Amino acid sequence: MSTMSRRLFLSAGLATSLAGCSSTSATMPAFGGLFGTSGPGRGLSGKTLSKPNYAVVYARDTTEPFPVRAFDYAQVDQAFLRQEVEYLGSEDPGSIVVDPGARQLYFIEARDRATRYGVGVGREGFGWSGPAQINMRRTWPDWVPPKEMVARDPAIRAQLVSTSRGLGVPGGSKSPLGARAMYLFADGDTGYRIHGTTEPETIGTNVSSGCVRMVNQDVIHLYQRAPEGTKVVVLA
Repeated sequence: MSTMSRRLFLSAGLATSLAGCSSTSATMPAFGGLFGTSGPGRGLSGKTLSKPNYAVVYARDTTEPFPVRAFDYAQVDQAFLRQEVEYLGSEDPGSIVVDPGARQLYFIEARDRATRYGVGVGREGFGWSGPAQINMRRTWPDWVPPKEMVARDPAIRAQLVSTSRGLGVPGGSKSPLGARAMYLFADGDTGYRIHGTTEPETIGTNVSSGCVRMVNQDVIHLYQRAPEGTKVVVLA
């Protein structure tokens, strides 16, 4: 994986639960921005240009193959809710930029404008950065945890069943990958995904084993706009 830096320093006693490519951290970090004292979203964002009607976009969705439950958006900082913002970065329109420090993902609409989503990102020891590309996408994907994850938390094994890709959790409302998954490649499959979650309340925290998790309503929205071949840049 020569084009991407990856840090996997595992510490004894690090518990992993069935929560996507990731685990839920017992202690959630305080909100903060990429540049020290700046708040969430200030690293790559100028002013907010518009916000959707959150009561509508985060409502329960029954049009999907599996129900998407309503997201109680009032429980998270508004900086992590979907909105259109001035974009201060340099990536081309149609690309995705993930800012782990601010726990936000940008879909670049134009040179100076982006749709920003709150995300959950890798906790300490599971961060990574670099360029990648979406080479595969799936709706309601099966979740097949890597052997390393199962080894760290053998309790996961009892929840796994046979799927077309091996032992895992079939796609659906209980799959930790949520409603959509976009698979990131860089000199091959990185093992990292942008995906939905069964734990939307963890958006805006450092919680995963490196994957980028989104509220299901948001990952569905992004999926419609990010085809295979989309460039993704994960900042250091």
